[in-house]
Amino acid sequence: MHTSMQNIFIFKLFTALFISPILLAQVQRPPIGQLGELEEGSSINIQLVGRFQNYNEKVENSRDVYDTEIYSPKSVKFHPNNHKVYVNSLEGFKTIVYSLDKGEWAPRKIKSIYHKFGKTTLPLFQDLTTVFNYPFYSESPGKNPNFFKGKPVEMAFSHAGRYLWVTYYRRDYDSYAQSPSAVAVIDTNTDEIVRVIPTGPIPKIVVVSEEKGLAAIVHWGDNTVGVLDISSDNPNEFQYIYHLMKNRPMSQEGLEGTNRDRTCGFCLRGASFLPQSNLLLVGEMRGGDILGFDIEDGKYLGSFEGVPATVRHMDVARKRDELIISSNYLGFVSMFSIPRILSFFNMLKAPHGVMEPDKTLSLGRGARTVAISPSEDIAVLALNNKSQLVTVDLESFTILNRVMVNSYPVGLGFSPSGKYVWSTSQGKSGKGGNSVNIFELFNIESESLVLR
Repeated sequence: MHTSMQNIFIFKLFTALFISPILLAQVQRPPIGQLGELEEGSSINIQLVGRFQNYNEKVENSRDVYDTEIYSPKSVKFHPNNHKVYVNSLEGFKTIVYSLDKGEWAPRKIKSIYHKFGKTTLPLFQDLTTVFNYPFYSESPGKNPNFFKGKPVEMAFSHAGRYLWVTYYRRDYDSYAQSPSAVAVIDTNTDEIVRVIPTGPIPKIVVVSEEKGLAAIVHWGDNTVGVLDISSDNPNEFQYIYHLMKNRPMSQEGLEGTNRDRTCGFCLRGASFLPQSNLLLVGEMRGGDILGFDIEDGKYLGSFEGVPATVRHMDVARKRDELIISSNYLGFVSMFSIPRILSFFNMLKAPHGVMEPDKTLSLGRGARTVAISPSEDIAVLALNNKSQLVTVDLESFTILNRVMVNSYPVGLGFSPSGKYVWSTSQGKSGKGGNSVNIFELFNIESESLVLR
């Protein structure tokens, strides 16, 4: 397909994704104990074994926990070695912390981190209100840009799990998400915010390279990426070093009153540092390209097309030396060999090229987050439009099972053992969502179906 025609096609797909009416006839709330549907030949199944939710106070199952702080949950992250899980409750302005000290099957809430800032928290900002000269289009009622509540979106760990980075979709007084937002740095030893750093508009994704000592904040709102040097162990010393972009930032002028999830230009979303390289990849959810940046000198290298349109999320399988990518509207999961990607950018002579995935698999529309198991043998994807989780065998690149989940799942996280998957159901247009679902994966040939 010619590039201009492809971009028009992608635009129509993207617009349909956000404008189309609700696809589910009713809100989906499967019962605790719900089993997955096995694909032919598969011995790996999945079962819903627990849930935290904010829609039914009169529960009959002790594993179905009512919690009003589960308010539009967006993402979930398991601490790599500290027996804790973090859930971002976007509309509740909180990151909720659960302990797994009694086992992965017995989570208990131990803290709620409230992303609210005022006079007493000003030292966290180090006198910074903006970065890269981003202007404010909205004024805080407190007359200080750093008096706000943050809407937590995505997360990433750094420093071997010592710090948790939490991006804010916007500051609460910035109704149209045009102004600078921020990212919080949480000390996971105390679960307290120890630093807040300004960002560009709508920083939906943060990714970290431990080996390079870098963090990248991807700005959905203006098609740029802010890169910070985080090589110090002291969060007060973290600082920006690059403002990366394909050409120039998208102007925020004239966007007041618009739906910023649609008026986002190329809508940068998925991103990944490739291991043992200087390459940072960033996906255009509208536009269809994968952008490459050299993080050693802050240089834009070029881009490639060939991935199914509406790239949404990326995750690296380090032991397999593979990159796994979800394509939202079209509902594909794709795999690229990392050495092949590195070779492509090393050989790229023009600003743009074409590279097809090594493998692709059609799952169903609304493929959001992809989570790779610690053993890297399987991946689980959240299908927002179908209200399903799909388990994929990464070796054969085939579907193992599907399971129904609370309406409109979006975020996923694997437990350290790889036995449990947590899924956040955020909801859409006031329907469904407001729940965190806990699933157990098991081998039907060697494990009994008994809820602990």
